[in-house]
Amino acid sequence: MARPVWAGNLTFGLVSLPVGLFTATDDHTVHFHQLQRGTSDRIRNRRVNERTGEEVEAADIVKGYEIGDEYVLVEPAELDEIAPGRSRSLDITGFVDLDDIEPIFFDKTYYLGPRGAEYGKVYSLLEQALAKTGKAGIATFVMRQHAYLVALKAEEGILTLHTLHWADEIRDPKKEIDNLPGRAKASAKELRMAEQLIDTLAMTWDPAEFHDTFQERVAALIEAKRSGEGVEKAEAAPSSTGVVDLMDALRASVERARGPKGSGPKSTVSKSTASKSTAGGKKPAARKRVRSAPGRGDLGSLSKADLYKKAGSAKIPGRSTMTRDELLRALAA
Repeated sequence: MARPVWAGNLTFGLVSLPVGLFTATDDHTVHFHQLQRGTSDRIRNRRVNERTGEEVEAADIVKGYEIGDEYVLVEPAELDEIAPGRSRSLDITGFVDLDDIEPIFFDKTYYLGPRGAEYGKVYSLLEQALAKTGKAGIATFVMRQHAYLVALKAEEGILTLHTLHWADEIRDPKKEIDNLPGRAKASAKELRMAEQLIDTLAMTWDPAEFHDTFQERVAALIEAKRSGEGVEKAEAAPSSTGVVDLMDALRASVERARGPKGSGPKSTVSKSTASKSTAGGKKPAARKRVRSAPGRGDLGSLSKADLYKKAGSAKIPGRSTMTRDELLRALAA
């Protein structure tokens, strides 16, 4: 089991809950050592006295705040002594609607666990109450000589703690970007086409479908160089879309999204609503996904209406609707 990076008491009202803070994420970045070119000699960073050039031990280093030509010296222990609650208290100031916290404020996520089985009931009670109310607890605490603003929330049966940026750490975009267009005027046709493109590319959020392709290419580069092979370079970035060809680019994007399998999002086609009235009052079958198959063209990107239109005269005489299998047979004919 992992050791907590911080331990203390979570308090809300008169309730106190001993908890431990655990890292929730990992860094999968490929890390390199620095070497002197032409050798296998490692390059290391050392703490060196700027005046003498001599290396200084960590125990002999103090913190200094520059004021003009002087420094105010502060010992690390002095920072610990002034930390609120001696860095061992996580006090909930109040509870807010989770949706009211803008995404830009969220920084890093931690898991929060009870320090002992006897505290399980209090832990579970707080988690269930937060989940039911959709609230987040707002608190401040000190860890490793840094004060943090945090949001405590319920997430799939556990409590998570999210460090937040302070308000004065959020930069004003109008000051950072000098050429913001504001609400640039777009034609109704361009807006409809943009909305159609967004709708065509709509998908279900599944983070497991995404992976760090750059780190994979870095690993492939290392393996290729180890075995003396070459590696394919990445494609150049696409050119910018200008105002003149914006409509053409939008239209082409929609067509591409609806194009062959693999170039656009997956779509689903359910059985006709008329087929719900089956004999014997049986429940309608579960919705099934229609996938492209050899000889059938791309069915995955077509809507139900387009599929029936594509079937055309292949519909069964005397029938206004077709089952999924009948439709596929008609399209494959």
